[in-house]
Amino acid sequence: MKTVFGLKQKKRNKREKFQPMQMELNDIVVISMTSERQFVRDGIKKGEIEEFLSREFSRAGYSHSDIQHTPLATHITVFAQRPGMVIGRGGKNIDAITEMVRQKFGLQNPQLEVREIEKPELDADVVAREIAGAIERGLNYRRVVNIMIENVMRAGAAGIAVRVGGKLGGDMGRIDKFSAGYLKYAGEQAETEVKKAYATAMVRAGAIGIQVKILPEMPKEILASRKMMASLPAVTETKDETEKKE
Repeated sequence: MKTVFGLKQKKRNKREKFQPMQMELNDIVVISMTSERQFVRDGIKKGEIEEFLSREFSRAGYSHSDIQHTPLATHITVFAQRPGMVIGRGGKNIDAITEMVRQKFGLQNPQLEVREIEKPELDADVVAREIAGAIERGLNYRRVVNIMIENVMRAGAAGIAVRVGGKLGGDMGRIDKFSAGYLKYAGEQAETEVKKAYATAMVRAGAIGIQVKILPEMPKEILASRKMMASLPAVTETKDETEKKE
């Protein structure tokens, strides 16, 4: 009986050791799910703030914003073509928008900073918004896109691709694609170096979507490869080889 009792006691001890471990795993799962929900909520709020700022600063050539949270404040950096229009006379405009952001989105101590876009032609967000605005004003989308592509390439971009989708002059929806220069569509370079942006133009026929991809600079390895190829001596045919071919 002692042996049997000993076995039972041993099994009970294992069970008691397992229970705290199971509780710890449950706690980890709960913390992970809570973190994921918070991440989703933060992402939704960031998208709402981005949409709000794009409407408020549309006339200032708004591009995008960068939001950083700290224990003391929420720092929002606004990138625009015309910072003066964002700030307003005496800073009144930016102060008013800061207060609206605090009340509308419940941010603690929001701090807005404005930075000017040095080359708006190389900013995918600016290009996409300008195409959308021109389409909404009734301009021909093909002409608008081709002019924007010329401006982008003239500004020194390595390449650009534009997709316009929706009811483009007919009952059926379709997608038109435009491109120029060199552009990567897949791989690490496409993810890290190609700038992407989306915009929507609202017209009578419905919504027209615009996607813009810009590679601001030619990759160093491509430049090095072209330089090496250019430095190679040109291959010339000798007189004997020419006569043999004849």
